[in-house]
Amino acid sequence: MTAASDPIIGRFAPSPSGALHFGSLLAALASFLDMRARGGHWLLRMEDLDPAREPPGAADQILFLLEDLALTWDGPVLYQSQRLDAYAEALATLTDRGLTYACDCSRQRVRALGGVYDNHCRHRSSPPAGSSAIRYKVPDQTVCINDRIQGEFSQNMMRDCGDFVLRRRDGLMAYQLAVVVDDQWQGVTDILRGHDLLDSTPRQLVLQQALGYRQPVYAHVPVATNHRGQKLSKQHFARPLQRDSASEYLYQALLFLCQQPPANLRKAPPAEQVTWATAHWDIQRVPKLATIPVNSSFS
Repeated sequence: MTAASDPIIGRFAPSPSGALHFGSLLAALASFLDMRARGGHWLLRMEDLDPAREPPGAADQILFLLEDLALTWDGPVLYQSQRLDAYAEALATLTDRGLTYACDCSRQRVRALGGVYDNHCRHRSSPPAGSSAIRYKVPDQTVCINDRIQGEFSQNMMRDCGDFVLRRRDGLMAYQLAVVVDDQWQGVTDILRGHDLLDSTPRQLVLQQALGYRQPVYAHVPVATNHRGQKLSKQHFARPLQRDSASEYLYQALLFLCQQPPANLRKAPPAEQVTWATAHWDIQRVPKLATIPVNSSFS
């Protein structure tokens, strides 16, 4: 929690594994408007921790498109690839406290468990000899959050999650650890992102507690889906946003978020649309849903 005089800080953290799509825009726009409407700072972070999945130039293309959309950020862009030492230090802290262990379970075995790891390697008498991931020992407790959009959400860490990965078997740092380290370092107070990450929030909360970090306030907007009910994503071949259609994208995103933009705003320049949307932003209008289907032209 923060004092009333502390700055409000939000962030948008795309992965440069490809171009932005409409689903990415929804999270970026909602986060931006929520910060600007409240007089806060909006930061930009590149989650570039998996070089093999990041096409050359993808990060720059994201920056160019955000500028075309008039979604301007404060301060320099943070690149996670430049923060590896910070993640290693946090991992060492958790390990020194006896909160981690090595795991060589295959992806196939974990997938067969249905998404909840059974903590198999936690109970081994000796650590695996070969390459291994590092998992966090979750507490046997129920974590509750009060999401600003979705309301109350709870998850029993042992039953619903299981011990989760902090460092992958290939040596790359995992999302859950990197995101909490960077949110702390950047002083992030408010996180607004897609509903698909709501399930990750309890994991991040227990890491924040273990590391003695502040806990941000969370809000999760509905995820846009295609005609098959799949989340818009690069994996599902979501259409990349085109730079010459910024005004239409913004208008449709405001409709999706139920912000009731007037019809005459549809053809307005992005800067004008963003100015109107900031002045009229109302987070209570955002649907309390997990997913919403979108027109095929955006999927």
